[in-house]
Order: sequence, then C-alpha cells, then structure tokens
Amino acid sequence: MLTRKLGNSDLNITAIGFGAWAIGGGGWAFAWGSQDDNDSIASIREAIDLGINWIDTAAVYGLGHSEEVVGKALEGVSRRPYVFTKCGRVWDEKRQIGKRLKAASIRAECEASLKRLNVDVIDLYQIHWPEPDEDVEEGWQTMLKLKAEGKVRWVGVSNFSAEQLARAGKFGPVTSLQPPYSMIRPEVEDSILPYCLKHNIGVIAYSPMASGLLTGKMTRERVAAMPADDWRKEKNRHYQEPLLTRNLALVEQLQAIGTRHGKTPGEVAVAWVLRHHAVTGAIVGARKPGQLKELIGAADWRLTPSEVDEIQGFLKANPE
Repeated sequence: MLTRKLGNSDLNITAIGFGAWAIGGGGWAFAWGSQDDNDSIASIREAIDLGINWIDTAAVYGLGHSEEVVGKALEGVSRRPYVFTKCGRVWDEKRQIGKRLKAASIRAECEASLKRLNVDVIDLYQIHWPEPDEDVEEGWQTMLKLKAEGKVRWVGVSNFSAEQLARAGKFGPVTSLQPPYSMIRPEVEDSILPYCLKHNIGVIAYSPMASGLLTGKMTRERVAAMPADDWRKEKNRHYQEPLLTRNLALVEQLQAIGTRHGKTPGEVAVAWVLRHHAVTGAIVGARKPGQLKELIGAADWRLTPSEVDEIQGFLKANPE
C-alpha cells in the first residue's frame, strides 16, 4: 500500500488507517453499541495483514477500553503499526465526561494511555477537542513538552479551526490535524484544509464514510433497529430525516460509480476524501473481520474528475 509523509514528522503512513472508536464498546456517551473484543482484536490484526500501518484511538473511546483492546491486539505482533491516541477528555466514577486541557491533566492522561496501550512511547499524541478554548495554549505547550521529554514522538490536534491551529502554532509546529471530512461534511475545504496545506500540517480525516452511513450497508430498517446506546441514532443529524433519505439516495449514486470499477460504495466515499491534496490519510473503522476487505481498495484507487463531478452534482441538486 502506498504511504505518505505525515506533515513535518518522519511518519510515512498508509492512505488508510484503522479507526478504533467503535471498538470502545457500549455504555458511554458516544458508544456505537456493544462490541465483542475478540472481533475487535481480529479486525485490528486483519488490518495489519492487509498492510495498514497505523491505528487511531483515543482515551475517551469506551472510557479507556478502546486503548486497552488495541494494546491486547498488538501483543506479540512483529510488524507493529504506529499507534495514535488523544487526550483532552476525562471521565469520573459516574462515567460522566469532562473537558480538560490543563497541563496536569494532559500529563496524567498521557501516562494512563501509555499504560493501557502497553507502549513506551506514543507515535502521535493529539488534543481531541479544543475545549475549553481558553486553555488551548496551555494544552498545546504541554503537548510540546511531552514530545521534548520523549513520552510521545509527534503531536497533533483534532477538531481545531484554522484560527486555533494558528494560536497553537505560535508555540511550536503542529504535525497533524484530524477533522471530520466526508462528502456530506465538506466544510473543512473552505479554510481548514488550505491552512494545513500552507503550513505543512498533515491531515488524517475521520468519518470519511459518515460513521457508516455511506458504506452501502446502511438501510432505513437498520437505522431504526440501532440499539439505544448507539450515538448515531439520536445525536447524528445525518441519520435523521430529512437528511437520511437524501443520504441513502447518495449511496445509490456511489453504488453506481463503484460498480463500474468493482468497488463498494464505501470505497468510493473514502476515495473521494483521499482525492484532496491536503489529506494524508483517512480513518476507516471495522468491528468484525472481513469488513476492511470491502474498503481497502480505496487506498490506491482514485475517482476520475467526471466521477467527482457526478457526486458534486448530486450534492448540489440535493442540498441539506
């Protein structure tokens, strides 16, 4: 699989990375429902076998559980992938999530992540959200200190605006940004992706398939049957009407394009994200073995200009 250099780092990452959000399991605010850890471990090892060389997780996914599963999955693996994780979200004994960017909190979170992941150093450590906004500078300076101390190799951010990237950059270079980016959430194209290109900030896009909506596997019936603790059902407006009908029609368009090339709708959706020059890689999640095999083809395949125009034409004719 082709690799690309991530921003100012020495990390050459595959165009697709394994996303470990959903494997955090159920029972927390942004869960995807219950999850079998054995399936998660098998999916991670399948990703490595397919050539994927990085895993993206976060401390808050499953309130520590995702990191623990990643750590278990990598035990005894000889061809170890890069491991990326995030800080800035903490939780209490009642599983209530809080927002922290104070130095002491980030340091404690880093130590906890190192232990859960069972690694000596984190390859890419990211501020998960720029919240509280007034603590962005303190948080970023702490990240740079962790890098200087050798706790982490490179430091980046997630969900930052261009203005917040500039504020952080005054203290030291930002290696990467992780924004939400898909054909139904293209807002970062306006100012954020151009800023990243100009300042050599690598971009690893999350939710390129809109949290499963653009895979071709989602139906109205499946959405209705989602468990109560699947965050998409109540908290993701793209899974609700009137957008759900529009988005399922978009998937039919992706199906038609994919059929011409022997690709799945999910591969079309990921390829659309990877077409942008600012994007270094896209995060693709999997909850069971076999799912990645239906998506991996997007890594080295590109849509034609006319196919990109087809998609843009649909979105223009069917706005939100």
